[in-house]
Amino acid sequence: MGIRKVVVPLLAACVSTGIYAQQAGDNVVSLGWYHIAPQYTSDPLTTHVAPMAINGPLGLPPAFTSAGTGLGVSHSNTMGLTFTHFLTDHIALTALGGVPPQFHINGYGVIQPPGPAGALGQENLSAPSKNPIVGKVRQWTAGAMLQYFFGKAEARFRPFIGIGVTYTWFNSFELNPNFSQSINDNLGSVLAAGAGKPGPTSVSAKSSSSWTPIFNVGAAYSLTKHWQLNASVSYAPLKTYAETDIKAADGTLLAVSKAKLNADPIITFLAVSYRF
Repeated sequence: MGIRKVVVPLLAACVSTGIYAQQAGDNVVSLGWYHIAPQYTSDPLTTHVAPMAINGPLGLPPAFTSAGTGLGVSHSNTMGLTFTHFLTDHIALTALGGVPPQFHINGYGVIQPPGPAGALGQENLSAPSKNPIVGKVRQWTAGAMLQYFFGKAEARFRPFIGIGVTYTWFNSFELNPNFSQSINDNLGSVLAAGAGKPGPTSVSAKSSSSWTPIFNVGAAYSLTKHWQLNASVSYAPLKTYAETDIKAADGTLLAVSKAKLNADPIITFLAVSYRF
């Protein structure tokens, strides 16, 4: 009877210390909420104009930068999904994914050619009716991080840090109709006439893809052998070149306005995780 009183508590202690273990070979799937908060800055927009007959007489340069112009990006929320594999008791590799978030892009300042050409047309990006100038754009990101988990494998609470890389690209640009119409009326028509390209012009937008490092800090808290809560904050110094193109009715490119946008988002992730 005395032996039983000693052995049973010892067995219980062994089970309880290992029940929360995150150890080599474990896999963890996390599903949760991303809040993406860009800490954006923007260079002024530079406009490149196609060679045409009116360039010389009006003093219109092949490229000009409109001081005081720029772009801004909204915050966004979406569903996140990660998969983590523990290589050792402390080192894990995590794949990043989720539902691609949507953003709005705002503009500010006035695009106006220098010299006499400026009298022909300008575009006020700050006008409330034109903002957001991009009503919706979708961001796609794929990435991976190497993470280090502090504490013992059997600890219930384990902070971690991580570093990795992401690849980001954008699609599904939806321009504000008021912005598109204004661009076509104020700049497009002048450029089309100068290029000898009759008919209505069109406006489209795109943004460059990029590889970006990502830095991560957070913690995991085990509720049971399989279920956990996770919270983390990440920072990605994301840079992209946002571009607006004006084309003639026959598809000829008349002008391109481009700016480097430093989005630099801070990303909060709150998730429920399952370990197996």
